[in-house]
Amino acid sequence: MIDMIEKEDPVISEEEAAQYDRQIRLWGLDAQKRLRGSRVLLAGLGGLGAEVAKNLILAGVKGLTLLDHEKVSEESCRAQFLVPVSAQGQNRAQASLERAQNLNPMVKVHADTDPVEDKPDDFFLQFDAVCLTGCSRDLMVRVDQLCSKNNIKVFCGDVYGYYGYMFCNLGKEHNYVEEKPKVVKPSGNSNDGPKAKKAKIDPNETTMVKKTSSYCPLKAALEVDWTSEKAKAGLKRTPVDYFLLHVLLKFRTDKGRDPDPQSFAADSQLLRQIRDDVLEALSVSSDLLNDEFTSFCFSEMSPVCAVVGGVLGQEVVKALSQRDAPHRNFFFFDGRKGNGVVDYFGPN
Repeated sequence: MIDMIEKEDPVISEEEAAQYDRQIRLWGLDAQKRLRGSRVLLAGLGGLGAEVAKNLILAGVKGLTLLDHEKVSEESCRAQFLVPVSAQGQNRAQASLERAQNLNPMVKVHADTDPVEDKPDDFFLQFDAVCLTGCSRDLMVRVDQLCSKNNIKVFCGDVYGYYGYMFCNLGKEHNYVEEKPKVVKPSGNSNDGPKAKKAKIDPNETTMVKKTSSYCPLKAALEVDWTSEKAKAGLKRTPVDYFLLHVLLKFRTDKGRDPDPQSFAADSQLLRQIRDDVLEALSVSSDLLNDEFTSFCFSEMSPVCAVVGGVLGQEVVKALSQRDAPHRNFFFFDGRKGNGVVDYFGPN
């Protein structure tokens, strides 16, 4: 059985039915009602966060909390379309609130200016999904473990220059429905020969198939034992972006920030050193990441934010509406190649 997000059945008013008409036609009334009954926390209102906020608000969640303690900077104005140019020096969540709310008055948008690291565990338990951008590895692991125990869906994502990623953990048992072409079985008394005995697919008819998928926690996905035979066998299929993510998260942990274009030379040298240390610690070849990678992982690039934010927002919508197969577990995007790769680190 596909469970509802909330115990009560959210009612779709006539006004909402008109507003979400296209979406209801696309994925059905039940999916829209699940989405309409969902509360989401979005931490980090940089370029990626703005894209995710836009997609969730337009999709029609019940409520969205924008959590960010950072101030609007010149870079924020270039990468983030929800903050006015005149808002420099203001809090990013508050500065984003008006334009975000104007996207869809039917969604309750709230701004919270506290640091996400200072939030107690109980704070996260009031949401149906938590989306973390621009956060440290330790915080993401902490929130992921907490939410997994309380059946709350977790999403993480970031953009570093040309690179971007998202991760999702929907729990040990995520139920969803998927629309499939209807298979028409042949009649038993057909005299049309051998071909008539084969099942046929009718493209004009579809059926809804209930499915279940399971996910591994973020900690397990990041702490793969690459010396094991199973991991070695899968190494060639693992995108190099997975190891780049380790390097960038380690940089953020060590420096308390991301690589800064203002200190490109020094940060590039530090990135190469961190790369050597990280790949050695993971017991994989240092040849996986050549020195060229440092030229493409500075700042948030708006086009990359749009792509990764589109994927991340769509995955949150699919998970909450319980419609269509979600990603398992990572999605990596390389703007230099213009393609994305899905990688799975979940249970067998």
